[in-house]
Amino acid sequence: MIQKKKNLSSRSRRFILDVFAHTPIIKLTFLLITLWMLFAAGLYFGEQGAEGTTITSYGRALYWGIAAFSTAGIADMPVTGISAFIGAIWIVLGSMLFFGAIVATITSYFMRPLQRPSKQIIDTIEYNLEQLDDLSIEELELLKETTDALIEHVECLKEVKKEKPCPKMKNSIDT
Repeated sequence: MIQKKKNLSSRSRRFILDVFAHTPIIKLTFLLITLWMLFAAGLYFGEQGAEGTTITSYGRALYWGIAAFSTAGIADMPVTGISAFIGAIWIVLGSMLFFGAIVATITSYFMRPLQRPSKQIIDTIEYNLEQLDDLSIEELELLKETTDALIEHVECLKEVKKEKPCPKMKNSIDT
């Protein structure tokens, strides 16, 4: 039971690290937060001193920015024309970035193995090496055979580069 929890925790951690390392989520989140803060400042300065405005502080402008792009509905409407224009641009841009970040992250995560099969092979080998204690004898034997075949293949490629004939490789994975 403890081992299963450890495996689940390890897999979850690896998944999260994979998402952060191989998808645009960090860059897009940073861009979204930066633009949110800038547009909120623009909205706040545009509303400053306007009569009847409810956006009287930078904090309220930040809140308005979140409510606006998340389509949660906006109770407070900017009263000046420039603030309404800034808010409209933010709603469109923020929504595109927010939902685009989600779609881009999911797409790039699931498309990554198709784009770089060699990276997937290396990741699989690294994962198996990290999980050696959890592998059965049969799985360890298959891993050894696969590694031996990989080494043999690399040596054969080196011989081909030297224009020497390479003995036909046995395919231990298919057996």
